[in-house]
Amino acid sequence: MVTVLEREFFLSEIVGRRIYLKSNSIGKLKDLVIQENAGKIPEVTHLLVHRPYGDPRLLIPWDKITLISNTEIVSEITSTEGYELDPLNSHIFLKDYILDKKILDMDDHEIEVVYDVKLLFQNERLFVSEVDFNRFRILRRMGFKKLANYLARYKEGSSISWLYVQPLPETIGSFEGNVKLNVLKENINDIHPVDLADILEELEGNQRLAVFNQIEPELASDTLEEVEPRVQRELIRSMEKVRAAGLINEMSPAQVAGILSILPASDADEIIEFVDSENKQRVQQIIDQHDENIMLYSTQKVIRRPVETVVKDVIGNYRAVACDMDVIMYVYVVDTQNTLQGVVDIRELIEADPDQTLGDIMTDSLITLNPDDTLHDAVDMFFRYSFRAIPITDDNDSLLGVVSFHDIKGIKPRLD
Repeated sequence: MVTVLEREFFLSEIVGRRIYLKSNSIGKLKDLVIQENAGKIPEVTHLLVHRPYGDPRLLIPWDKITLISNTEIVSEITSTEGYELDPLNSHIFLKDYILDKKILDMDDHEIEVVYDVKLLFQNERLFVSEVDFNRFRILRRMGFKKLANYLARYKEGSSISWLYVQPLPETIGSFEGNVKLNVLKENINDIHPVDLADILEELEGNQRLAVFNQIEPELASDTLEEVEPRVQRELIRSMEKVRAAGLINEMSPAQVAGILSILPASDADEIIEFVDSENKQRVQQIIDQHDENIMLYSTQKVIRRPVETVVKDVIGNYRAVACDMDVIMYVYVVDTQNTLQGVVDIRELIEADPDQTLGDIMTDSLITLNPDDTLHDAVDMFFRYSFRAIPITDDNDSLLGVVSFHDIKGIKPRLD
């Protein structure tokens, strides 16, 4: 078992630390060997140790390391025999091969230079998480750590997740080869949650958590909703309960219930204690019964327009109106008594002739929920019709509210 005092640190901070075999100092860390694999994020496999007095350098496996402190690295081995440097052609030396290489985009245009590499310790393993092109990092390598950290604060967006780095070429070495990106320079937090979910589902367990921990909380919450239940369960069980609760508190009660329902009861009970008090009871009721009244999940913040409204008028101020609404994918056509007469999908609105009225293009054969229906009734209807939102009307067809699929996503339909 290895103990690391910092979960995240830069390559320049660890290179040069003294290496001990038990209590005997044998040299200093010269470099790290990384291995690329299908998981996309390289993993540190060996430590390269430089020894004084002309003694041969050592290559110590990562699993022989027991401690990385702020000043030293300790290995459990007691003898250097058998660990003398014998590099393979497949070995990639992180400092020697990656630092100071040019970063190229997909069109082979030079973007920046790699001045440092960020490392992430996760579940007893060490991963390469980002390449850093902040030019102030070079000061750290010159020994001016405090100055480097101070100046680096004023240059945001100066790193790129390794997710964007293409597999390194076999010919890369100390003086040849560059670091090439799969995409133009951007940050992991710019990826859409659905795409991030796809990436996470392809990664191995430890690497999946390493990537997930780099994502900003709001995006992490949205991404957690999109990944498959198996991955949801793994991510939540691997992170601290307080952080898990922080992420799920960004979700609707139904989404929270959907995620907690796939966890072992002990884990779900522990996490639900951190859920906001106003949502806690509702979440528990959903988990237990799924029969809450659907009006509890409805919203009045929808776009309503009379039947004679012209399409171009709706489109003209759509952005200003939609920003204050909870449901924006449909326009609900109502009369002066709030009677629901039809529904127009926003896609139909865009495709329509600008001078047509909503009455010309609306769907008047409506599928609606009753105010006495339950959450599970709504789920069944969503899965049957694949709508993105369903209106709730009374016996007089008055529009009482609308339920968005996003707000109840995570609840499974009944099988009976």
